[in-house]
Amino acid sequence: MHRPGREVWQVRGMDTAALLDLLKETAATVITPRFRALASEEVIEKSPGDLVTVADRESEVVITDALRAAYPDALILGEEATAADPSLIDAFAAAEHSFTIDPVDGTKNFVHGSPDHAVMLSELRGSEVVRALIWQPEHQVAWVAEKGAGAYRNGERLSAVPRDTDPAQLRGATSSVLNSSAAPAELPPMQDSWWCAGVDYPNLATGTIDYIAYRRDWPWDHAPGSLLVTEVGGHMGRLDGGPYDPRVLTPWLIAAASEEIYEAVRGPIAAALA
Repeated sequence: MHRPGREVWQVRGMDTAALLDLLKETAATVITPRFRALASEEVIEKSPGDLVTVADRESEVVITDALRAAYPDALILGEEATAADPSLIDAFAAAEHSFTIDPVDGTKNFVHGSPDHAVMLSELRGSEVVRALIWQPEHQVAWVAEKGAGAYRNGERLSAVPRDTDPAQLRGATSSVLNSSAAPAELPPMQDSWWCAGVDYPNLATGTIDYIAYRRDWPWDHAPGSLLVTEVGGHMGRLDGGPYDPRVLTPWLIAAASEEIYEAVRGPIAAALA
């Protein structure tokens, strides 16, 4: 994989290859052994429809401990740690240096035996995502992005995929009401997402779809994919046209293959949700 110049965020701590190894090793030892082998008591419903497993909790601890050892001054925002201590969101918003961890993205898929789940990590300096890693253990595919240095699939650099920008031809995905009664009238019907941001964003980056609309924007779900997509010419933005900031939680986020596609779908989506 290409190695960019020695930026400040690479000089100390773990280089990108070491971070990827951390995700792979954690998946191999903590997550994959539980895949299609979870006991009923190892699956907990945090809230109606929101599942967590022993694999989520244990893998987050492993990754968090490694990051704290390498970056003692960084704020570590894990999905499960935040569920236990919501004040971490406020600390994350103010942090100069932080990491996000989604230990098992697509937990429902994981519980139901679908290979479409992932381990995700991102590093931020202020509001800027500078590194992002997505490991899909059942697919054995690693997606890595470094700010200003491109995005990679298993070490091979990704290029922007040519898209048809005619709104009537745009392929959208969502896991919200937008693919049913509130579907945008000016756009083709939106398909279901893969119910895993660690699969959704790679599919957007590589041309399977042209845009995705998300109702919820937890940073551990979207910070990694945001860098993957923007490093191949994509665009992240809000319904009102404002930019995506991982530290600001606001309903509805649009990830698009280009700014032109984002502008083409933003209005119809906003109108459908009005």
